Amino acid sequence: MSLLFMGLTRYFFLLLLIVSCSPSFDEPVVLLEDYTIEDGFALEVVASEPLLVAPVAMDFDDKGRIWVAEMPGFMRNLEGTGEALRTGSIKILEDLDRDGVMDHAKPFLDSLVMPRALALVYGGLLYVESPNLWYVEIENDKPKNKVLVDSLYATVGNPEHQPNGLMMNVDNWIYNAKSNFRYQRKNGVWKKEPTTLRGQWGISHDNFGRLYYNNNSTQLMGDHVLPNRLVRNKFMVPKYGVDQVLTKDQRVYPLHAASVNRGYEKGVLDQDSLLTRVTAACGPLVYRGGMFPDDYDQNVFVCIPEINAIKRNIISFKDGLVEANQAWQGKEFLASTDEGFRPVNLSNGPDGNMYVVDMHRGVIQHYAFLSPYLKKISAQKQLDTIVDYGRILRIKNSNVPEREAIDLSVLSGKELVTALLDSNGWIRDRAQQLLIHKGKLEVVPEIQKLAIDSNNPLGQIHALYVLHGLDALTFNFLYKVVQDSSAEVVAHGLVLMENFVEKENLSKAHDIFKKLLGRNEGMIDLYLSSTIGVWADLDQELFFPVVYQLVQNYHDNEIVQEAIVSGAESILEPLDIYLKKRRDNENSGELTLLATSIDRKNNDKPNFIFSQKIAKADSRTNGATLFRQICASCHSPSGEGITGLAPSLVGSEYISTHLEQLGLIMLHGLKGPLLIHGELYDLDHQMPGLMNNRDISDQDIADIISYITNAFSNRSRSLKAAKIKSLRDQKSKSGMEYTEAELKELIQPAP
Repeated sequence: MSLLFMGLTRYFFLLLLIVSCSPSFDEPVVLLEDYTIEDGFALEVVASEPLLVAPVAMDFDDKGRIWVAEMPGFMRNLEGTGEALRTGSIKILEDLDRDGVMDHAKPFLDSLVMPRALALVYGGLLYVESPNLWYVEIENDKPKNKVLVDSLYATVGNPEHQPNGLMMNVDNWIYNAKSNFRYQRKNGVWKKEPTTLRGQWGISHDNFGRLYYNNNSTQLMGDHVLPNRLVRNKFMVPKYGVDQVLTKDQRVYPLHAASVNRGYEKGVLDQDSLLTRVTAACGPLVYRGGMFPDDYDQNVFVCIPEINAIKRNIISFKDGLVEANQAWQGKEFLASTDEGFRPVNLSNGPDGNMYVVDMHRGVIQHYAFLSPYLKKISAQKQLDTIVDYGRILRIKNSNVPEREAIDLSVLSGKELVTALLDSNGWIRDRAQQLLIHKGKLEVVPEIQKLAIDSNNPLGQIHALYVLHGLDALTFNFLYKVVQDSSAEVVAHGLVLMENFVEKENLSKAHDIFKKLLGRNEGMIDLYLSSTIGVWADLDQELFFPVVYQLVQNYHDNEIVQEAIVSGAESILEPLDIYLKKRRDNENSGELTLLATSIDRKNNDKPNFIFSQKIAKADSRTNGATLFRQICASCHSPSGEGITGLAPSLVGSEYISTHLEQLGLIMLHGLKGPLLIHGELYDLDHQMPGLMNNRDISDQDIADIISYITNAFSNRSRSLKAAKIKSLRDQKSKSGMEYTEAELKELIQPAP
């Protein structure tokens, strides 16, 4: 018996030794019992605490590993203290035992202050640590050769309103939410260009290259046209082709009575205390993974963290324009009763699945905007104790087998060309960028074959931009591509042809433009309209008749009108004269746009995305600095407002005349409906007050008023800090935001 005991002891000791020498994998079990997802889909936990805390953005590398930005300093308590501490980091999450769950976290960068976005591009990492945009090379999973790309990327201010996103688009440019700049690295040199100001948090693109985004109260917005097609005339401000509300329905369908910031407002909650409309929409994603059912292809999913849910929108296209509608009434694609579930970003994965960045935090409303109502409820529910958590979730189609993992880093040039035809948009995008970054000139013939293969339009588009990135495109090649390709490919071909606007190409360009016009396809005509003015700059006699034909065909199409004038900055006056000679165009939209552009040009008043004047004016004053930090994110740096978000300040009666009312608005906030400059802003538009922002003093508010009256009205005026202090006690009837009617009751005739 003693020998048996000794034998068993030796066996268990050997077993313990074997186990102790094996890798240990930390895979905490997180139950998802409180989560409901659409039939046919499965929800899985990919990573969770303690591997990560408060994730806000993610990306995949070529090996399929997850890189994640953590922002644990955001709202750790109801006072919002600790934002300036260096607690943020960027980590690499790995699945060492290959079971689909991350079990190892490798720090890449730490001691960061509120990192908010990242993107794996050009063989390195692009990331944001406000106010800077940084790029760092990667060597053996370690940072190397850090480069400052932009020192003014996200200037100091409210973290809910700072630029973010860092999304590489099909056109080889990196776009952002809450920013009017795009970025690109070419031959080791970083480029920064103005672009349309888009959204608030999160950005995505479809297969064609259109951009999608949103703001807190508007769940889905986007552009009908490719980026920068309507802002090349810097004296025109487009109103119809970009920055459009795509899904008019803002209704939400929570599973429970979630805690929201303005639940005290009439109509915000229904009779069951359920939120009725979005208040914190963010992180939109066009699903392009190729693994969901066909009717889910290019659907746009939107994070609705205030009700712990994700919404599905169905997108359709007509003549190149976008239409969108909620997929269902009465339910969401994914919803939970877990108030810690805070989806803030979504991502397509290399496996074709959709990934959810769950910040998993109790309080996600920044303290500067946190209403006393939500603060009280959060304390009662102890939501402020949900802080040291974070999840990455995976959404899969339950009815298809798993896709085999692919390591793009080891693929040859020819294999990367083949990957441009993959059903997964993530694979296509990354293959495109790898071919460019690695300078795969040896496979240019194969890429050219793909670019002219009209049986694969998606592959054609990617191939064209690979050739463009490799400087391997020619006008004659593009001329060949657009002959018989689909409308989508022709559109990109016309855009890329602008790189070859030269006298020797004029005749062939005119020839192909006339042929394309004869196809009578709305999408082709839209992009032909956007480019014709650029060619007409070299030969008005040759191309003005084509412009006139487009004007005749689309006399009631505002987007085509914007496209024509956008490409005509250098010929505004002669084009205006040419069209005016034709009497049937006396009241055309083009003439109105031309007249407006000419007037803005004569008065040197460009679209604010190009303007530097406001940024430079009063740069030494506290008011100017505070305005850019706090107000410009909604009202724009020029004070001209942002469509669908905030009205123009220029010429406002509150700024030019009624300063005390302006002080009340800044302190206590303003809620709709509002009728400003003839435009109605409805109940969903609310400006939060600065009453509870402990970092903003009475003098600061007085300084802001002094600045904006000087910058946006013809009468510079100010209020003293003592007056601001007295206005703090002048509450609205509800004790919360003022209404326009209440303010008008207070207005007295100016002396």
